[in-house]
Amino acid sequence: MSDYKEYLQKEPNLALAKKMNIVAWILTVVVLGLVGLMRRPEYKIATDIDFSFLPPFHATVNALMAVVLIAALYFVKKKNIEAHRKAIFVAFILSVLFLGSYVIYHFTNTDTKFGDINHDGIVDEVEKAAAGGIRNVYLVLLLTHIVAAAVSFPFILFTFIRAYTNQFAKHRKMARWVFPVWLYVAITGPICYLMLVPYYAH
Repeated sequence: MSDYKEYLQKEPNLALAKKMNIVAWILTVVVLGLVGLMRRPEYKIATDIDFSFLPPFHATVNALMAVVLIAALYFVKKKNIEAHRKAIFVAFILSVLFLGSYVIYHFTNTDTKFGDINHDGIVDEVEKAAAGGIRNVYLVLLLTHIVAAAVSFPFILFTFIRAYTNQFAKHRKMARWVFPVWLYVAITGPICYLMLVPYYAH
């Protein structure tokens, strides 16, 4: 417990925080910009390498991230700061792996649409009827997953920066809402993938 209290009494490094915040904003613009461009047909990249194997990798990474985030929450509740820090670093490594492979996949492959049985890129009325109401469930999950991921991305970085620069009160305040959103993104990613699996071209 004494180590925990001593850790919280560290002096905030506001100068470093300011620099890291600038880097976080730059990363946010770059990542969200790439995510916006990768779904436009004119920016698709032709390659001899087949990256169609990546979706299950994305789902696995997200599932692992959810487990690690839950572990991080457990550790901080037990006031085991060192284990919490390590878990968060692992979550960040998994996030980088996911973002990199996700961008590569979508720049080199067309999107798979829920209900697109014949893989022509169009979900017609017959296919929508065949998919039924579950398609609406999928679309809601996908939309909330995408919005939560986009909105939370810079704040995940800022929450990390608050802790890294010893601004623990601000870190805790921000983490109370950022953490559940991050966990929601990590959990819904694999769910969306599993729902979409029947419509991937094999």
